[in-house]
Amino acid sequence: MSLLRVTDLVVRAEGRTLLDLPLLEVGAGEILVVLGPTGAGKSTLLRVMGCLQRADGGSLAWRGEQVPWPAPLALRRRMAMVFQAPLLFSGTVFDNVAYGLRLRGERGSALRGKVEAALTQFHIAQLAGQRAATLSGGEAQRAALARAVVLEPELLLLDEPLASLDAPIRERLRDELRQVMRARGMSCVYVTHELPEAFTLADRIAVLAGGRLLQVGKPEEVFYAPNQRAVAEFLRAGNLLPAEVLSMAGGLATVRIAGRTLTAMSAFAAGSRALACIHPEEVQIARAPGAAGDWFDATVLAVTDRGPTLRVDLDCGFPLRALVTRRAARELALRAGARVAVALAPGSVHLIPGDGA
Repeated sequence: MSLLRVTDLVVRAEGRTLLDLPLLEVGAGEILVVLGPTGAGKSTLLRVMGCLQRADGGSLAWRGEQVPWPAPLALRRRMAMVFQAPLLFSGTVFDNVAYGLRLRGERGSALRGKVEAALTQFHIAQLAGQRAATLSGGEAQRAALARAVVLEPELLLLDEPLASLDAPIRERLRDELRQVMRARGMSCVYVTHELPEAFTLADRIAVLAGGRLLQVGKPEEVFYAPNQRAVAEFLRAGNLLPAEVLSMAGGLATVRIAGRTLTAMSAFAAGSRALACIHPEEVQIARAPGAAGDWFDATVLAVTDRGPTLRVDLDCGFPLRALVTRRAARELALRAGARVAVALAPGSVHLIPGDGA
């Protein structure tokens, strides 16, 4: 049984539909990341799940029981929510983290023990007596997260809590947050538009765009097997090439792309037209063809520096983009005009419905 389930959810505002979701569930102990662009409806979905906003249609169920509106206080206390802004009030860090516990009547050593444990988990125990107004952005968000976690909620709802932080702090706190949630066995719905956060944190990813749920699955399923063009483009899959399925055998398809024949993972029938989705990091470049895989002669069109990696644009009879390490680029002497061999393993080519397919 799911912990929280929304069914036939509809939210409207000013004559337009903000959300239209047939079904979305959160399992006990699961981290579900809701991923999508700005304006997708992610924050609206989170407010509905947290019983802060009433939907115009559909239902919300907690452990299989329908949730009325307004939701009972006992249920709302089983959830906690953290926003992008820390929303700390005047007082010390300890007072902020202890606030919810005090509202629930906790006092004395039991309260102090819980607060100190939460502060320690988020590495701000040394800031317990410091005024909240003096904290840095990262410290303030740690305090906001500790204030939610100390309540021991069954469901933690996080609305882009790391979005305003600098990259190094965001990456460190992201890893720490996952450790805390795992250690406490919490369920979580985490809203973001950042791919690294989604793939670091998620047990499952729900891709949302235009208020509609496009795909739900494990991170590797969503990333390597997007179910439609919109998902592939949002996930920056890289290469989307028109393809024709020539034949099928054993779950593998022989497809034709711009006169070239290669092997793809597919359940499409022979004669189907589709889009071949090929991630740039899955493209192998060598000086000469190897023994296995689909190899093509190619010409390097351009090499673009992207910091840790280099983007390589290739002409294989069709345009293809690859990502390689700086070391590989140096060893292969990649430069515009160079002739190379390119390989695509069968598992690296995924077919999705094409426009009009």
